[in-house]
Amino acid sequence: MVVLWNETLVTSILNIEYPIVQAGMAGGVTTPQLVASVSNTGGLGSLGAGYMTPDQMRIAIKDIKQFTSRAFAVNLFIPEEDHSSNEVVEQTKQVLQCYATKLGIEDYSYKEKPFSVLKKEYKEKLKILIEEDVPVCSFTFGIPSKEDVQQLKRKGIILIGTATTVNEAIINEERGMDLVVMQGAEAGGHRGTFESEVNSSLVGISSLIPQTVDAIEIPVIAAGGIMDGRGILSMLVLGAGAVQMGTAFVTCQESGAHPLHKQAILTSTEEQTIITPVFSGKSARGIKNDFITEMTESNLPMLPGYPVLNTLTKEIRKQAAEQNHPEWMSLWSGQNPRLSTSKSAEEIIRDSVSEVNNIINRIS
Repeated sequence: MVVLWNETLVTSILNIEYPIVQAGMAGGVTTPQLVASVSNTGGLGSLGAGYMTPDQMRIAIKDIKQFTSRAFAVNLFIPEEDHSSNEVVEQTKQVLQCYATKLGIEDYSYKEKPFSVLKKEYKEKLKILIEEDVPVCSFTFGIPSKEDVQQLKRKGIILIGTATTVNEAIINEERGMDLVVMQGAEAGGHRGTFESEVNSSLVGISSLIPQTVDAIEIPVIAAGGIMDGRGILSMLVLGAGAVQMGTAFVTCQESGAHPLHKQAILTSTEEQTIITPVFSGKSARGIKNDFITEMTESNLPMLPGYPVLNTLTKEIRKQAAEQNHPEWMSLWSGQNPRLSTSKSAEEIIRDSVSEVNNIINRIS
């Protein structure tokens, strides 16, 4: 009996061989080499462009095109504005000053981009996607406007949204997304919650997928703790048309993640990850370290939101990485770190595909 498990509506829409999407992780993890390797092996590579300037994003897209002729995606953040008071910002800066001092940061100042600039850069990025004929664009931290959706779809760009609840998935469908990534509570990195309270949106992926596919018509991509063929097949059985894998690729050879970040994932266990807002002002899952513990136990009555806190901690995180202090770095990871490997991206996909086939043959 031949089971064509990899031929799903998602693989057809995205023009890929296997229902595997590499998460568009911002911050330098998704190098052009990683994106291209995933696409060349039959999945959908994704460039995490959330923190890039428009020029940086254009250069990365051109580099990806040098390495692959296959479909790939670019992931963008929907611009957000934080209205934290000056008092909250100053109180937080005072607490963070001790880390800046330890790291030798002499000019520790707050240099947040105005919301108007963030919106302008976002619009420039959308324009670049069109000019560079990027085949797929995914979004997180919200959904694009109706006008932006219509503009991108007129140019033939396939749009992928992100949701953490069924209701958010419905909103994505109503806005015109072609597909939606359902992010389970197990997922590493920032939560894509935009309509619900974060605590109430922490739904396990095995519960989230069947409820979502029963509620919407557009195809669903499952994300959260999926590391190998077992995770892929289980999500397909539950009704997803593909999976999105993030942490699995953070530790791969082509990843741009800091070596200490990779090592932290490779040596961690499932009980060591925690969801916290202390690095960026937005809830995210990572490996618990001193910074998370100390900031959580600080006497701060309130933390700034995203992107203000993200800017406040940016130089600290950067210098901590450069000076090899993992205890002050943001070590994003999903709940399955024991399954992480240091293989190449191609090996991760090939091994996962082989594992799915072996499971199906064993069951048959």
